[in-house]
Amino acid sequence: MNTSVKRWMSWEGGVDLIAMTRDGLEQPDVIVHMARVVHTPAGSAASGLILLPGDGGQPKLAGFISEDEKVGRYFGPHIFAGTPFENAPVLSGKIEVEIAAPQVARVRVAVEEYSIVSELRKLGELQRADRAPGAFPFHDNSLEARADEVTLTINGERLDLAGIAVAVWAPCGFYSR
Repeated sequence: MNTSVKRWMSWEGGVDLIAMTRDGLEQPDVIVHMARVVHTPAGSAASGLILLPGDGGQPKLAGFISEDEKVGRYFGPHIFAGTPFENAPVLSGKIEVEIAAPQVARVRVAVEEYSIVSELRKLGELQRADRAPGAFPFHDNSLEARADEVTLTINGERLDLAGIAVAVWAPCGFYSR
Protein backbone atom coordinates (compact mmCIF):
# COMPACT_ATOMS: atom_id res chain seq x y z
CA MET A 1 0.00 0.00 0.00
CA ASN A 2 1.45 3.33 -1.08
CA THR A 3 0.87 5.99 1.55
CA SER A 4 3.16 8.70 0.21
CA VAL A 5 1.74 12.22 0.11
CA LYS A 6 2.28 14.08 -3.14
CA ARG A 7 -0.15 16.99 -2.79
CA TRP A 8 -1.18 18.69 0.43
CA MET A 9 -2.33 21.85 2.16
CA SER A 10 -2.75 22.71 5.82
CA TRP A 11 -4.51 25.57 7.52
CA GLU A 12 -4.89 27.58 10.70
CA GLY A 13 -8.09 29.39 11.68
CA GLY A 14 -10.64 27.77 9.39
CA VAL A 15 -14.28 28.91 9.27
CA ASP A 16 -16.38 26.66 7.04
CA LEU A 17 -19.98 26.97 5.89
CA ILE A 18 -21.59 24.75 3.25
CA ALA A 19 -25.32 25.27 2.84
CA MET A 20 -28.38 25.35 0.60
CA THR A 21 -30.62 28.34 -0.03
CA ARG A 22 -33.69 26.27 -0.88
CA ASP A 23 -35.05 22.81 -0.29
CA GLY A 24 -34.70 20.16 -3.00
CA LEU A 25 -31.25 21.14 -4.26
CA GLU A 26 -29.06 18.21 -5.25
CA GLN A 27 -25.89 20.03 -4.16
CA PRO A 28 -25.18 22.91 -1.80
CA ASP A 29 -25.20 26.30 -3.53
CA VAL A 30 -23.30 28.15 -0.78
CA ILE A 31 -19.69 27.56 0.21
CA VAL A 32 -17.70 29.95 2.40
CA HIS A 33 -14.64 27.80 3.23
CA MET A 34 -11.88 30.15 4.47
CA ALA A 35 -8.80 30.13 6.69
CA ARG A 36 -6.67 32.78 8.35
CA VAL A 37 -3.64 31.14 6.73
CA VAL A 38 -3.27 28.17 4.38
CA HIS A 39 0.11 26.52 3.90
CA THR A 40 0.96 24.83 0.57
CA PRO A 41 4.14 23.91 -1.29
CA ALA A 42 3.50 27.15 -3.28
CA GLY A 43 3.53 29.35 -0.17
CA SER A 44 1.24 30.51 2.64
CA ALA A 45 -1.60 33.03 2.64
CA ALA A 46 -5.13 33.67 3.85
CA SER A 47 -7.18 31.66 1.36
CA GLY A 48 -10.36 29.73 0.73
CA LEU A 49 -13.12 28.57 -1.58
CA ILE A 50 -16.29 30.54 -2.29
CA LEU A 51 -19.57 29.70 -4.01
CA LEU A 52 -22.47 32.17 -3.85
CA PRO A 53 -25.85 31.47 -5.44
CA GLY A 54 -27.06 33.56 -8.34
CA ASP A 55 -30.18 33.74 -10.41
CA GLY A 56 -31.18 30.91 -12.73
CA GLY A 57 -29.07 28.30 -10.97
CA GLN A 58 -25.73 29.84 -11.99
CA PRO A 59 -23.44 31.05 -9.21
CA LYS A 60 -22.86 34.79 -8.93
CA LEU A 61 -19.41 34.16 -7.52
CA ALA A 62 -17.31 30.98 -7.52
CA GLY A 63 -13.62 30.31 -7.15
CA PHE A 64 -10.60 30.11 -4.93
CA ILE A 65 -9.83 33.29 -3.02
CA SER A 66 -6.33 34.03 -1.85
CA GLU A 67 -4.25 36.96 -0.75
CA ASP A 68 -1.41 35.36 -2.79
CA GLU A 69 -2.18 34.30 -6.37
CA LYS A 70 0.49 31.54 -6.35
CA VAL A 71 -1.21 29.91 -3.38
CA GLY A 72 -4.65 30.29 -4.96
CA ARG A 73 -3.46 28.64 -8.19
CA TYR A 74 -2.24 25.60 -6.24
CA PHE A 75 -5.69 24.44 -5.03
CA GLY A 76 -7.50 23.46 -8.25
CA PRO A 77 -4.93 21.24 -9.97
CA HIS A 78 -3.34 19.81 -6.83
CA ILE A 79 -6.04 19.43 -4.17
CA PHE A 80 -9.35 19.62 -6.08
CA ALA A 81 -8.24 17.79 -9.27
CA GLY A 82 -11.05 15.60 -10.57
CA THR A 83 -13.81 17.73 -8.98
CA PRO A 84 -15.99 20.53 -10.36
CA PHE A 85 -13.57 22.97 -8.66
CA GLU A 86 -10.47 21.77 -10.53
CA ASN A 87 -10.59 24.67 -13.01
CA ALA A 88 -12.23 27.25 -10.75
CA PRO A 89 -10.81 30.76 -11.15
CA VAL A 90 -8.47 32.33 -8.62
CA LEU A 91 -9.81 35.59 -7.21
CA SER A 92 -7.80 38.14 -5.29
CA GLY A 93 -9.49 39.07 -2.04
CA LYS A 94 -9.07 40.00 1.60
CA ILE A 95 -9.91 37.46 4.32
CA GLU A 96 -10.20 38.30 8.02
CA VAL A 97 -10.91 35.60 10.60
CA GLU A 98 -12.05 36.34 14.17
CA ILE A 99 -12.31 33.62 16.77
CA ALA A 100 -13.96 34.04 20.16
CA ALA A 101 -14.41 30.34 20.91
CA PRO A 102 -16.62 28.83 22.15
CA GLN A 103 -19.04 31.63 21.35
CA VAL A 104 -18.22 32.82 17.82
CA ALA A 105 -16.09 32.14 14.76
CA ARG A 106 -16.45 34.78 12.06
CA VAL A 107 -14.89 35.33 8.65
CA ARG A 108 -15.09 38.50 6.59
CA VAL A 109 -14.29 38.22 2.90
CA ALA A 110 -13.91 41.13 0.49
CA VAL A 111 -13.71 39.99 -3.13
CA GLU A 112 -14.71 41.83 -6.29
CA GLU A 113 -17.81 43.89 -5.41
CA TYR A 114 -18.81 41.58 -2.56
CA SER A 115 -18.49 41.84 1.19
CA ILE A 116 -19.32 38.47 2.75
CA VAL A 117 -19.60 37.75 6.48
CA SER A 118 -20.12 34.21 7.73
CA GLU A 119 -20.68 33.97 11.47
CA LEU A 120 -20.86 30.69 13.37
CA ARG A 121 -22.19 30.84 16.94
CA LYS A 122 -22.64 28.45 19.85
CA LEU A 123 -19.66 26.30 18.94
CA GLY A 124 -19.54 22.77 20.31
CA GLU A 125 -16.56 20.92 21.66
CA LEU A 126 -13.58 20.35 19.39
CA GLN A 127 -13.65 16.95 17.73
CA ARG A 128 -11.05 15.17 15.61
CA ALA A 129 -12.14 14.60 12.01
CA ASP A 130 -10.45 11.92 9.92
CA ARG A 131 -12.20 11.59 6.56
CA ALA A 132 -10.97 9.29 3.82
CA PRO A 133 -11.46 10.31 0.19
CA GLY A 134 -15.11 10.10 -0.80
CA ALA A 135 -17.06 13.08 -2.12
CA PHE A 136 -13.67 14.77 -2.50
CA PRO A 137 -10.48 13.00 -3.59
CA PHE A 138 -8.37 13.94 -0.57
CA HIS A 139 -7.96 12.91 3.03
CA ASP A 140 -9.23 15.46 5.55
CA ASN A 141 -7.65 15.45 9.01
CA SER A 142 -8.65 18.33 11.23
CA LEU A 143 -9.97 19.58 14.52
CA GLU A 144 -13.44 21.07 14.28
CA ALA A 145 -16.28 22.37 16.41
CA ARG A 146 -19.80 22.41 15.00
CA ALA A 147 -21.90 25.55 15.23
CA ASP A 148 -25.51 25.55 16.43
CA GLU A 149 -26.28 28.93 14.83
CA VAL A 150 -25.20 30.43 11.51
CA THR A 151 -25.59 33.83 9.87
CA LEU A 152 -24.44 34.71 6.36
CA THR A 153 -24.58 38.23 4.96
CA ILE A 154 -23.65 39.43 1.49
CA ASN A 155 -23.17 43.18 1.11
CA GLY A 156 -24.95 43.69 4.42
CA GLU A 157 -28.05 41.66 3.49
CA ARG A 158 -28.77 38.41 5.29
CA LEU A 159 -29.02 35.36 3.03
CA ASP A 160 -31.72 32.90 4.10
CA LEU A 161 -30.42 29.34 4.34
CA ALA A 162 -32.80 26.38 3.98
CA GLY A 163 -30.28 23.76 5.09
CA ILE A 164 -26.80 23.56 6.55
CA ALA A 165 -24.50 20.75 5.40
CA VAL A 166 -21.39 21.95 7.28
CA ALA A 167 -20.89 24.79 9.76
CA VAL A 168 -17.64 24.36 11.67
CA TRP A 169 -14.76 26.25 13.16
CA ALA A 170 -11.63 24.26 12.23
CA PRO A 171 -8.66 25.76 14.10
CA CYS A 172 -6.21 23.50 12.23
CA GLY A 173 -6.04 20.62 9.81
CA PHE A 174 -4.77 19.37 6.49
CA TYR A 175 -5.88 17.87 3.20
CA SER A 176 -3.62 15.35 1.50
CA ARG A 177 -3.64 13.25 -1.67
